[in-house]
This record gives sequence, C-alpha cells and structure tokens, in this order.
Amino acid sequence: MEKAEAGEGGDADSYQKLRQIYRDIQTGAKAFLTAEYGMCVKFSFVVGGVTSMISGYIGMMIAVFTNARCTMTATLSPDAVAWKESFNVAFRGGAVMGFALSGLGILVLYFLICMYVTVFDVASEAIKLFECVAGFGLGGSAIAMFGRVGGGIYTKAADVGADLAGKVVAGIPEDDPRNPATIADNVGDNVGDVAGMGSDLFGSFAEATCAALVIAAQSHDLVSAGWDTLIFPLYISAVGILVCAAVSFVATDLKPVRNEAEIEEVLKTQLALTTIGMTVVMYPICATFLPSTFYLGARSTFAASCANATGNSKCVTNGPFHAFCCISAGLWGGLIIGFVTEYFTSHSYSPVREVARSTETGAATNIIYGLALGYKSTIVPAGILSGIVFASFSLMDMYGVSLAALGMLGTLSTCLAIDVYGPICDNAGGIAEMAELPETVREKTDALDAAGNTTAAIGKGFAIGSAALVSLALTAAFVTRTSVLDHGVNMLNPVVFAFLLIGSMLPYWFSAMTMKSVGVAAMEMVKEVKRQFDTIPGLLEGSPGHAPPDHARCIKISTDASLREMVPPAILVMTSPIATGMFFGVEAVIGLLAGGLVSGVQLAISASNTGGAWDNAKKYVEKGGLFIDMPKRDNVTGEIIRDELGSPVLISVRQRKGSDCHKAAVVGDTVGDPLKDTSGPALNILMKLMAIISLVFADYFMSINNGQGFLNVPRQAF
Repeated sequence: MEKAEAGEGGDADSYQKLRQIYRDIQTGAKAFLTAEYGMCVKFSFVVGGVTSMISGYIGMMIAVFTNARCTMTATLSPDAVAWKESFNVAFRGGAVMGFALSGLGILVLYFLICMYVTVFDVASEAIKLFECVAGFGLGGSAIAMFGRVGGGIYTKAADVGADLAGKVVAGIPEDDPRNPATIADNVGDNVGDVAGMGSDLFGSFAEATCAALVIAAQSHDLVSAGWDTLIFPLYISAVGILVCAAVSFVATDLKPVRNEAEIEEVLKTQLALTTIGMTVVMYPICATFLPSTFYLGARSTFAASCANATGNSKCVTNGPFHAFCCISAGLWGGLIIGFVTEYFTSHSYSPVREVARSTETGAATNIIYGLALGYKSTIVPAGILSGIVFASFSLMDMYGVSLAALGMLGTLSTCLAIDVYGPICDNAGGIAEMAELPETVREKTDALDAAGNTTAAIGKGFAIGSAALVSLALTAAFVTRTSVLDHGVNMLNPVVFAFLLIGSMLPYWFSAMTMKSVGVAAMEMVKEVKRQFDTIPGLLEGSPGHAPPDHARCIKISTDASLREMVPPAILVMTSPIATGMFFGVEAVIGLLAGGLVSGVQLAISASNTGGAWDNAKKYVEKGGLFIDMPKRDNVTGEIIRDELGSPVLISVRQRKGSDCHKAAVVGDTVGDPLKDTSGPALNILMKLMAIISLVFADYFMSINNGQGFLNVPRQAF
C-alpha cells in the first residue's frame, strides 16, 4: 500500500480505490458480525425468558393440582398414614417443580450452546459464543424480576388484605369461607412462592452457568483442552439432578414422616444427604473433565505465564482438586446458611420463642424483637459467603467463584422441592378451613405448613446466598471482559466511591417501592372486603342462603396492583447499570455492582428472616406453645388472689388464638409478610439482574470512549 500511495508499481488512483474497497468490505463484515452477534444475544434472551415462563407455569399447575390432594390425604386414618401420605403428596409436588425446572433449564441451555457452535468456531471465537449464550441468563433473570416482584406484590396484597379484613376488621379467621379475599390469598401462594421462587432460582442457575462459561472462554488453556472441559459447568448441574433424584426416595419411602415431630427432621435430612452425595461424586467429575494445569488469564498459556509465578490465583496447578474444593465450599456453605436460617426462623429454637414471648407486652416489643433477630441473623451467612469467596478466589480466581456458585446451586432440585412444599401445605390448610373439614385435618395441615414456613425460609436463605455468589461471578465475568482491573480500581477514586454509595442505596430504594406497593394494594383489598361485608346481606353473619362473596373482584385487585406496581422497581434495576455505564464508564459500573451486592445481601437476609420469625412466632402462639405467668383470680369475685406478703399469686396460662398475645403476634406477622415474601426475596433479582445486564452490555460500554462513558471519566486510579 505504501508503494501504491507513492506512485510506485502501478497507478496510484487504482490502488487508492482498491484500498477503499478493502475498507468498505471490512466495515461491512464487521457490521454483519455485529448484527449477527446482536441477533444471537436477542435470541438467547427470548429462549431464556420463555424457558423461565414454562418452568413457572409447570410449577404453578403442579402446585394447584397438589393442594387439594394434600388436604384429602390428611383426612385418612390412622394418623400415621395421614401424616405419611399428606407429606408425600406435598413433597412430590414440590419435586416435580424442582426437577422440571432444573432439567428443562440445563437441556435448553445445552441445545442453545450446540446451535451456536454451528455459527462460531469454538477454537477462535469461544468468547463471542458464550457472550451470546449470556443472553439466556438475562432472559431468565428478566422474567424472574416480574415473577418475583409482581408475584410478591400479588400474594402479599391478598395475604395482608385477607388478614386485616378478616382478623382485624371483621374478627373472623384468616381462611374463613366468608372472607372474599381468601381465594386471592390462596392463588397468591402459588404466584409468589411457587412461580416467583422458581423463576428466581432458574435465573440463578442460568446466570451462574453463563458466568462460568464466559470466564472459562477467556482461558486459552481451557478452550484448547476440549469441548468437555469448556462446558464443565454444565456437568455440575447435570450430576446434581441425578443425585437429588436418588436421594428423594429417602423422604418418601425409606424414612417417611409418621408424626408431626418428624417433618422438619425428614426435610433437613434431605438437604444434608443431597449435599453429602454431591460432595462424593464431584471429585471424579472434576478429575475426568478438567486438566491438571491451566492459566485463567487471556491471550496466554500456563507455560508462558506461570513458569515463575507464585501466589497467582490465575495459575492453577492442581485443577481437579482446586475445582472440587471450590464446588464443595459452595455446597457446604449453602447447607450451613440454610440451617442457620432455620435456627432463626423455626419455633423449635429459642430465637423465635423469644419473639413469641415478647408479645406478652404487646405488638411494639414483638416488632422490636423481630427486627433485632433479623439483623443478628446476617452475621453467620455473611461470614460464610466471605469465606467461600476468599477460598475459591485464592484457588482459581474468579472462575473458582463461579464454580462455588454452581456448587451452591448443585442441590437446586431438592431445594426447590422443599421450598415449593411450603405453599402447597399452606394452601392445603386454607382449603381445609374453607371446606369446614374436621379440626384434626387442619391441625395436620397447620403442622405441615409450619414446617413449610421454615423450609421456605431455608429456601430463601439458600436463594440469597446463591444470588450473592452468582452476582459476584457475573461481576467477575464483566471485569474479565472489560479488563477493568488491568490498571487497578482505586476505591478512593471519586467516581468508584460515589457509585459504591449509590449502589448501596439502590436496595433500600427498591425495597421502599415494593413495600409501599404491597401497602397500597392491601388497602384496596381491605376496602373491597369491607364493602362486600356491608353490601351482601348475611355474608359476615354466615346466614343460610346468603349470596356468595365476589372472589373475582378481589383477584382482580391483586392482579391489577401487581402489574401496575412492579413496573417502577423493574425500571430502576434495569436502567441503573445501563445509565451508569453509558455516562460514567465501566469503573463506575464496578462500584455500582459492588455496592448493590454488599448492601443487598445483608438487607435481603435480615428482611426474610425477620418476616419468617414473626410468622412462626404467631404459629407458635396458635398451637398453644406459649405460656404466660398471669395473676390468679377468684372464680366468684374475679379479684386477684395475693399471698401473705401481698404479692399476686401467679399461674402459667396457655396462650391461643384470640388472646392478647396472639393479637400482638398477628400484627408482627402482617408487618413481616411483605418483608419475607416481597422485598427480601426480590433483592436477589436486583443483585443478579444488574450484574447480568452489565455483562451483556460490556462491549457497548467499552465502545464509548474506551469505557470512559459519554462524560469521558478517566480510567485510572487517582
């Protein structure tokens, strides 16, 4: 070209035209590749979203199908048969959701990868291939946002509205058939606790897998090691499904439930055995598919970069063992977080019993004790997550963190089965009361439901822990893709620190939106129920032949509220990282993601555990577990009996439904409903969705002033 421009070797104009044609072809090729890449990401997004919706639909239909059957099996005799069959029906219904979601997710993701292999060359374009696949995680997480937030607003608008209208306004039980909001409440259990939780954990699975694949694609050694090595993250989830399936027979056949005391024990045994089984089988899997040495950095190999490297986490010298340690850390960390969550939310242990006892002096002390419990419950999970991150990063850099996230999700099928078990039992109890079945049936469903509340809290702790690791893994993939750490990120850089504070604020802003949404919708529900009591003759009194309550109107209120109120929180989460990256650059995005993760995980744990503790404290009072010392009164005069010193003689009085302690416990439970079922769990989506959006838009951010944003913020430490 230089000779042509100088007029040597031919006509200069002809060579100039040739050069222009070459540039035009190059530009066109780049435009085509960019369009093709964009289409692949969009297609992956649609596939991920549709898969998440199908999984949620399957779960909801199975839950609805199982609810009434759980109630019917609770009517069987003798009692041992009723306990076993009602538990098995609920557990198997949850298992269908768990295995359907896990199996469908991994199957669709694998076929998506295989389809893109025909478009991209794995040896030279692995990074582009798996960045396209990352759209699958974004699609799943976007649907999870609407499922978790919208479903949470729906279920708690109905639940809080039914509680207030029934117990406070009309003085009737929560699931009384006279209450027009009861059907909406039962529908809400399926919408929020089944479809919402399913879409949440599906998003975690999809995002953790995509993060691990994107990070692995940056390593020349892992790409060169072969296809099985590259898609090793999928093997973790696939083996997890098989282990969960094998262990599921323990709860239903080998060691079934025969009485109330065995329910929690059987459920916890499932979690423990699944974790042990995964630990046993993972090392052979790691040894089969991973090379012994490899380098996790870009554009280099282990031989070139690690000859004299010591203490470099990117230089992996014992790949199978290090991967096994990272996965095991996630497995056992998730189990410990689950059991710690159970300790703080089950009325079998002292923390919840202390909350229940605080109702002796009214609702205010109940609220204070519950908040204190929630804050305290963050200590161990935060320590566990910190240990997992430190150990996995030390062994295998950010790839190790993504493997730890997949390890925590390795028992996904069992965790979902146990989590969905809860709302199935809750609905079964509501059906028993509305159908006016014998009290013994309601006692069984209440006992199953109480264990379900605890397992739901375990599931929420598991979901929050995995969300934190997934968010960090996605942030790691973003860091790897943008090379933002090549020159270091100084926390005292004004832009980074400013967005660290902004990111820390976002979970509170998000929670404020969702909490207020529940309050607004619940107010509408209470007014509607009161209107029906006032306008339908004989409804409140239960007079024979009265017109039925208008359930459809209450369902419409919850539906309209959820669709209307979920939009602002979704806009906040989706636009925050995009606006930050566009205007302030990639280092500001790192600050935003770090702040949102650190703040969000603490707030989510405390909110979920506070609400769960208030709920089970109420159930502890209702089952007659709380005794309060009260002055003994004369049976005739009603006067307080005193001893020789003039002090009142105290007797221990059992507290049940309708007592002052129960009324205080109901207040705590009502306040805790949006905390544990709307704001707390929805923060998982905030942490993950911001990170996956940042990863998918990483190339776009880098194209704006080399990652400095439209405001051209310098990319160096100050």
